[in-house]
Amino acid sequence: MNDNSNSFEARPFSQVLTDVGAVDDPVLPMTELVETFGERGFGALLLTLGLLSAVIGVIPGMTTVLGVPIMIIGAQLLFRRDELWLPSWIMKRDIPRPAFAEAADKVKSRLQMVERFSRPRLSFMSSDLSEALIGLMCVIWAAVLMLPLIGFNLFPSLIVAAFGFGLMQKDGVMMLIGWVISAGMATFTWLVWETVSRVLVATWDMVTRIF
Repeated sequence: MNDNSNSFEARPFSQVLTDVGAVDDPVLPMTELVETFGERGFGALLLTLGLLSAVIGVIPGMTTVLGVPIMIIGAQLLFRRDELWLPSWIMKRDIPRPAFAEAADKVKSRLQMVERFSRPRLSFMSSDLSEALIGLMCVIWAAVLMLPLIGFNLFPSLIVAAFGFGLMQKDGVMMLIGWVISAGMATFTWLVWETVSRVLVATWDMVTRIF
């Protein structure tokens, strides 16, 4: 474990992100992120990848690059793996450090505000069952992120980030926020699908009557 990971507990997470982005190297290897976050890797990586997706997800292909590790981490939470593992082909990937630093700068003030009020609470939300269900939701939202839906990455990204922050801080309130946003997003998606499907059915009936 490197010095960054050893001092992670002593620094606010917002400062950790700033420090990682400030390193004088144009690329940020995934290995550096994993080593920096150390034992809190599951939550910290979900939070980081979720925030990155929310901020730089508009870059073509970036949601896929970020969505794959989110899905893998979520699957490991679902099946209750004790230690974080990522396949070698992901560990060999790099993130542009300037983009990471820009994203960290954009979310820093909001993240600091949440950090001031965050603390371990609602311990039942940190149970094995709760974390497994969070892992399942992260797998689902990661799959949504990887779909070619322009402008649809914000809320799934925020859900992943909220779950990650809650896991990292053992803050049940943040996990509940993730569930509330998930429920709202799922309801919105269902309503849109119902509306679109009815319009399509009505249009098809009209066309068949004409022809």
